[in-house]
Amino acid sequence: MKKFIINILIPILVGGISALITKNSMYIYSYLDKPSFAPPSILFPIVWTILYLIMGVSSYLICNSDNSNKKCAYIIYGIQLFLNFIWSIIFFRFRMFSFAVVILAFFILSVVITFIKFRQINKSASNYLIPYVLWIIFAFYLNLGIAILN
Repeated sequence: MKKFIINILIPILVGGISALITKNSMYIYSYLDKPSFAPPSILFPIVWTILYLIMGVSSYLICNSDNSNKKCAYIIYGIQLFLNFIWSIIFFRFRMFSFAVVILAFFILSVVITFIKFRQINKSASNYLIPYVLWIIFAFYLNLGIAILN
């Protein structure tokens, strides 16, 4: 149970600390010119909380594996968590929308590699990441639209 809680808490803490850092800057979203497909701001904390929870479940399944590749998978997982952490700071706090697009491109790449590495170890663990992959691809298009319009 301890491993499960730790694996759930890690992505939640990453997202929570990033949110604390950007807390006073998130209002900017309501003032930006956004693509027509942009969701309302209230949706983001709901979606991210769900995604952090399923990321935790996914990483827990890898943690419980005896596969010798799990260390490599965790390194890539850590890289994507770091990119997840810095993206919102770059986007909201520093308002560097174009640079945030570049970060998101590497972020997507790292999540896709995480998905592949997790799939090699535990198919269920990788399946939990499918909504995450889809959401950050959507975030890329949204961020790109914001960068172009602003």
